[in-house]
This record gives sequence, structure tokens and C-alpha cells, in this order.
Amino acid sequence: MPSGKTVKLVLFEALQFLAIAAPVFVVMERFAGLMHELNGGQDRTAYWLVVAASVAYVTSATLLVWVPLKVLILRRCRFMSRIKHWRPAALAYVILCPLPCFAILIAASKLQVDRGERIDTFSELPVSLVLLWLICVDVIERLRTCSLTGKAGSSRLDSDFDMWGPVLTHLDHVTTVTGQLPPHPPHPPHHHPPHQHQHHGDDSISISQNRPPSPTHTDTTSITTTTPAAAAITNGTPAARRYLPDDRHRQPTHTPAYLCSSSTPHSGPLGPLWSRDDRPLAFVDSFLFWLDTAEMLRAAADPDVFYSAWAIPVFTLAFLSALRLAMAPGSPLVSCVGVALQDFPFLALRVALQAVFGGRVTPALYAAKNLLVCLSYAYFTFLTGVFKRRSMF
Repeated sequence: MPSGKTVKLVLFEALQFLAIAAPVFVVMERFAGLMHELNGGQDRTAYWLVVAASVAYVTSATLLVWVPLKVLILRRCRFMSRIKHWRPAALAYVILCPLPCFAILIAASKLQVDRGERIDTFSELPVSLVLLWLICVDVIERLRTCSLTGKAGSSRLDSDFDMWGPVLTHLDHVTTVTGQLPPHPPHPPHHHPPHQHQHHGDDSISISQNRPPSPTHTDTTSITTTTPAAAAITNGTPAARRYLPDDRHRQPTHTPAYLCSSSTPHSGPLGPLWSRDDRPLAFVDSFLFWLDTAEMLRAAADPDVFYSAWAIPVFTLAFLSALRLAMAPGSPLVSCVGVALQDFPFLALRVALQAVFGGRVTPALYAAKNLLVCLSYAYFTFLTGVFKRRSMF
């Protein structure tokens, strides 16, 4: 009986092969039907030629590109093992499937515009199928390192610490470094005033003329003893509270601090609602990741856009946006690539479409989203260094 890893591998590879073949076959079949309609609907030679070309393309692309690449990845070659920030299989998929599909859509638009006819905008199944399988490949690449059975365990999609549930931490008192120093010898009266404070960093040591400091009269610091999850917090929660020498006779109180951790067990009938599993979140993240591209393809389905020269830049920028699939989700280049390949080009194109066709083609919400993403990226990447030495806020 095959193991679970073998079944998952076969399932994922079969789905990815289907993601290559299905959109190409559907788009090419619709294009073959369009050719048949433009030729008068009598001769079906052009129809079968286009269908045969699609079969030949899928076969050659699979045998010459997809299968050798998968063999190199599964054998964990030295070259493939060094790749960390991008996914070779995802890049090959974008080139093998969305690229020819968008090219066929542009050819269909151009062919109908030249003939002066409006027959098919390819807006229902073909475009939706291309985008759906693009999302499917993204989800498969995200779930490849995860187990499909049982709890998430250690197979988390995000390796960074993620706080989720409340944790009650305790405060213990320990002496500072100044409290462990040996007592200072007394000084003559004419050398020091009755009370003199020597400052060392943030702590202060009170030296008296008649009584030298002792470890029992040193200041104490309340240090939070937390779990490893809570110790990772550096911003937003104070790690310690210092007591000045004036407060050394005051009994410090043990104030609890509520932090968050995903490892806190919860019992009861509502316990499963507190569980955290990133595997279903991979589907949500993938759909949200491609939502802007889906809206741009919806704008291309408008007859005024599809049957005009604007179809070429729309489908071209949609393909550039699909290239983001090649980046690994945890790569630091995701933000830069997203702004360069999607937000900035989409912003320019949406402004142009709204100027030509009005707001009915593309909503202003998506243009505002692209503008805010571009401005925030430029500010936090380039302009924050200008205000590094001067705090403005």
C-alpha cells in the first residue's frame, strides 16, 4: 500500500498537469469555434487544425519542459536546492499555460476587430478557468510542505512566531548588577556632600556619608518571566519596570501581563474554535492574492474593452501579474515584485481606462488600492531613511 507522502505527491502532480492541460484545451477549443464561425460555419478544417495544435502543444510542453523540470526538483539537485526565494515549477507553469492562453485571447480580440464582428468575448469559462487553475497551482505550492492529515503540528506555512491565544505571565523580582557589587568604603565628609548621586546608565546609586550602600538597599528590577513565545515580543509590551531608589522601601506588586500565544490549550465544547491551522488559510490567502488580477480580467470582458485596442495592454499586464506566482510567499522580494508587476502598472492602466470609458469599466476602489500600495511601499522603503535621525511622529 503506498504511503501518504506518495499519494500526496501523485495527487499534486496530477492536479498541476491538469492545470496545464485544461485551460489550454478550453481556450483553444473556443478559439477553434470562433475560427469556424468566422469562416461561415461550413468548413470545419480550421476547427480541427486548432484542436490538433492544442494537443500537440500540451504534449510537447509536458515532455520537453514540465517532466524534466519535475525530475530535477524531485531529485533535489544541487542547483534546485539552492533556490529559496522563487519557485521554478510555478514559473514554468506561468510560461506554459497563462502565456499562450492570454496570447490566444489577444488574437481572438484582434481577429474579430479586423473582421468587424462581435461573436465571443471569452468571458465566461475560458478566462475564469485560467485564473482558477492559477490559484490552484498557488495553493498546491503552499501546501506541498504540509501534511494533509491530522493536525498542523510543526508543518506551519509561516515559520515566524504568530501570537493567537492569551497567556498569563508572572513577574518575579531579581536584583540588578548594582546590587551585586561590594559595598563602597566610607568617604571623608569634606569630599562629598551629604547626599550625592552617581548615575550609571538608567540606574542610580545613592551614596550616603554615614552609611555605605549595601546589597539589601539596592534597587530592584521587576523582570517579566514569560514563555518563549512571550519573550519574543519586543514592541508594544514593556519587558520590565524599574523601581527608583525612592521606591525601594515600597513593596512592588506582581502585576500580570497578558500576552498571546498559539500554543495555549483550550478545553470545552468551543475548544476547536480556538485552534489555529494555516492550511485552510492558504486557500483564503491565494484567492485574496489574485483578487486584483481577477478584477482586471473582468474589466477585459467588457465588450467596449475587448473589441478595441485596449485588450492588448489589459491581457499583457494580467500576464505580468501572473508572474508573481514564481515568488515564494516568504521571500523578502514579494513586496517589490508585487508593486513592480501589478500595483503600479495596474494603477496606470486603470486611470487610463477610467479616463476613456468611465468608472463603469473598473471601479475606483481598485485604483485607490493600487495607489495606496505604491505610496506606502515608497514611503516605508525609501523615505523612512530620511527621517531616521529625526523623529517626526
